[in-house]
Amino acid sequence: MSITSHLSRTLTAKEIFDLVHQDLLRVEEEFRLESVASEDAVTKIAAHLQQSGGKRMRPTLVLLTSKLFPGRNPAASVQLAAVVELIHTATLIHDDVIDEAETRRGDASTNAIWGNQTSVLAGDWLYMQAFQIALRLRDFHLLDLLISLTQKMVEGELLQARLIGRMVEPHEYVELVDRKTASLFSACARLGAIAGNATEEEERRLGHFAWNLGMAFQLIDDILDFTATEEVLGKPVGSDLREGKMTLPLLAALENATSAERDAVSQVLEDRDYSRVPFARILEIVDSREGILHARQTAERYTAEANLLIAQFPESPAQRALQSIPDFIVQREF
Repeated sequence: MSITSHLSRTLTAKEIFDLVHQDLLRVEEEFRLESVASEDAVTKIAAHLQQSGGKRMRPTLVLLTSKLFPGRNPAASVQLAAVVELIHTATLIHDDVIDEAETRRGDASTNAIWGNQTSVLAGDWLYMQAFQIALRLRDFHLLDLLISLTQKMVEGELLQARLIGRMVEPHEYVELVDRKTASLFSACARLGAIAGNATEEEERRLGHFAWNLGMAFQLIDDILDFTATEEVLGKPVGSDLREGKMTLPLLAALENATSAERDAVSQVLEDRDYSRVPFARILEIVDSREGILHARQTAERYTAEANLLIAQFPESPAQRALQSIPDFIVQREF
């Protein structure tokens, strides 16, 4: 098959990850080496989360965006991919403590094993280690980007804490997803651009591309919380509402809901469980009021914008892979 005919079609998830497979192995090794601490608990917590798997979407974004540019620094792209994986891992640890989660990807959460105090401190250590790696590259623009990202993600956690347990407005939900998820996706693509020695405009465009991906990614996560199974999700379905979080499928459904249906949702928010209002009743409301359809259509609008942005880059295997990721995101089932 010629490269032209190969690039004329959407790549599968396997083909996407095959393009960065060797680099991802280097990222995994870098993550393992860089998460060794003098305190054994940090090392064990990092290893526990690394072994539990994950989609590795964020480091893949760093690696693929760097491959768009002939002047890229391969070693820097691997280091920066490890940086985002360390930051992402730290956020997972902190999220599970805040949410009082008992499982993560089908395994016991770090806080369930090591307790809240040790888990929070381990997350802090991983954050600082990520900045330690970035500092070695001696790039103030890079550090500014990572500091702004971390501040935005912390603000997202504070916003979520403020919104927990109450009915929220759609614009508050969008702001939360922007700060907690989309901002990290955007930073991944911008870090890849930096490793690729891209121009400021190319970096900006890739950041906007990945921001749209991040918005769509979170929307699909929120849909799967209603539609997937516990075996697939690695956590109980309906966890978001049980934890007091209102997501777009439910927010959209409540736009046209009856007062009785709104009362049912409020009851779960108050109880933080499905003892008085079963999850099946909430799912019935979301389905009948087309909340899932609305959320999926919104995700597709974000991925359409992402496709328009990545189409502006010269065609190459990396560009085709990046153009295929939006489809992969909206079609995923886990």
